[in-house]
Formats: sequence, structure tokens, C-alpha cells
Amino acid sequence: MGGFLWIVLIGFVAGIIARLLSSAPNKPTGFILTTVLGIAGAFLATFVGQAVGWYAPDQGAGFIAATVGAIVVLFIWNRIAVARAR
Repeated sequence: MGGFLWIVLIGFVAGIIARLLSSAPNKPTGFILTTVLGIAGAFLATFVGQAVGWYAPDQGAGFIAATVGAIVVLFIWNRIAVARAR
């Protein structure tokens, strides 16, 4: 149970930092979307890192990689929102 709470906490903080660093007008708001943004970024960073060989198969991405992954996920979120607005 502690590991899950740690993932949620790191995901939330990474999501907040990604939202603060992004200059896009369409940002997901709220605790749940911010947490999901950070967790999705952590999963993306872990997947890419394991595919490239930076992480072992049983190793996850760190906080900085999770934040970078959250920024990438936020960029994709904004591109989808712009495409829907047209």
C-alpha cells in the first residue's frame, strides 16, 4: 500500500511541475487530472527508458524523468485539444 501512495504522490508533484512549466492555455485542472498526468508521464518515461536500455526491466523512472514524461503527456494533451477545437 505504501508503494502505491508513493507513486500517487510522485505523480501529483510531477504533474504540478509539468503544469507550471507548460505555457499552453489548455491545461488539465484538478487533483485527479494532475495526478493522472504525472502518473502517465512516469509510465511513459519508464517505458521509453526500458526500451532504450536506460533502466533495467524491474526499475522505474526517477522523479526528473517522470516530470519530463508528464511534460510530454501534457504536450500531447494540448495537441489533441487543439485538434478538437477546430
